[in-house]
Amino acid sequence: MSEFTNPAVGVDTNAPSGGFSFDNVHRNALIQQTAGNAQSSSDTKKSILPLATKTGTTIVGLVYKNGIVLGADTRSTNDTTVADKNCEKIHYIAPNIYCCGAGTAADTEKTTELISSQMELLRMNTGGGQSRIVTACTLLKRMLFRYQGHVSAALVLGGCDVNGPHLYQIYPHGSTGKLPFTTMGSG
Repeated sequence: MSEFTNPAVGVDTNAPSGGFSFDNVHRNALIQQTAGNAQSSSDTKKSILPLATKTGTTIVGLVYKNGIVLGADTRSTNDTTVADKNCEKIHYIAPNIYCCGAGTAADTEKTTELISSQMELLRMNTGGGQSRIVTACTLLKRMLFRYQGHVSAALVLGGCDVNGPHLYQIYPHGSTGKLPFTTMGSG
């Protein structure tokens, strides 16, 4: 199978470095051709390509010059069965803060709902200014740490405040990381 993974086969060395890379197009065509030849021959040893399966959520976040991009799929799955084709996975925390959630849908929904209400109360208590992303991150990680991972909510928190754009990944057990881009989930 080295002809499929050899980096020198089918790679244009003069290709520009940036943008999309189509290096695997030639490899994929060679795999399909090999699989087609094996199926058309009368050999008892047939090559069957594995089918791609999608199980789980994919959430992503990216910081750019003046903002944040958050993204999530909309399918809710139960093992390999699609339970809901239009599931909201990007949750409102504050007017300038949103959060993507992966894990148990009920856990992510209620966790972000609880923190959203706490952020609203904090804004009313402190004069109604813009919420800080680090405050939402601290509230989320303290709440998740309290439950020691039993609340199945993996979160990507992002927003812009007076200090600029911020992006955090928050694991179900409460650990966090501030990154310029991140992805979470099992999909």
